[in-house]
Amino acid sequence: MNQPFMLPEEAGPVLLLDRSTELHVHDVLGSFALDELLGRQTGMGGPAICHIWRHPQAFVMGVRDSRLPFAEQAAVHLRRQGYDTAVRHSGGAAVPLDAGVVNLSLILPLGSGKENRDFHPAFQWMAELISEALKETGRRVDTGEIKGAFCPGTFDLSINGRKFCGIAQRRQSKALIVQAFVICEGSGSERAALVRSFYNQAAESVDLGDYPQVVSESTASLQELAGMGSLASLNFTNLIKGIIRGQQDHYGPSAMEDAASRLQLPSPEVLSEMTSSLRQRYTS
Repeated sequence: MNQPFMLPEEAGPVLLLDRSTELHVHDVLGSFALDELLGRQTGMGGPAICHIWRHPQAFVMGVRDSRLPFAEQAAVHLRRQGYDTAVRHSGGAAVPLDAGVVNLSLILPLGSGKENRDFHPAFQWMAELISEALKETGRRVDTGEIKGAFCPGTFDLSINGRKFCGIAQRRQSKALIVQAFVICEGSGSERAALVRSFYNQAAESVDLGDYPQVVSESTASLQELAGMGSLASLNFTNLIKGIIRGQQDHYGPSAMEDAASRLQLPSPEVLSEMTSSLRQRYTS
């Protein structure tokens, strides 16, 4: 690529935290809890971070999903099938996660100026990062809501009209966490069918306009859309890491060493406490 992808200069050097191989972790809220704790640290002068992670089998609901009349019964049904279920604290609606889905979080400092009240630039940064990573596939990545996709939003990312990525964000008082799920491997339509099945049970007797109307053909994986093969998750992760490392090169070794010195990962006890707190706050 001719010019490396660059986040805003005020974000400073971005550290990589790659947990994409840690598929033994069962509680999906642990990764959201880690984002929450790292965001607090970033807001207090810690470094910006690109957090990459996956989960073996989870179904993550939005807050509105969790309030559907039969959401708990639908969640119990999913848990019986082996899914970990949870309600996330960032925006968006239900999303299934598995080893073929790569999750990205950009954790950035948030200034106090009026310009930081506009949420669109943060979505755009994530969209540009993912689009840059996929340039070498030769496929054009479009931004805009895809009708019939699960977790629909203005910043859906798609190829040939089929969604492969959704973006949400969580704002703290001094930090911004932009989160994306990227469907890399497997069948997008099968995942969409799973979400539709959840809504069929959870939203029984609810007006159709009160929850996403999911169509299987709306969604696909990068393996299906971009010819990235059966190792699309690994390949996509490496492309993202390459772009972030290009940004690190811009700052140089001294700045990166300083950024690394300001990062302190939370202890297992602190992470467990935050995970429990999130689960109690957003019960499924």
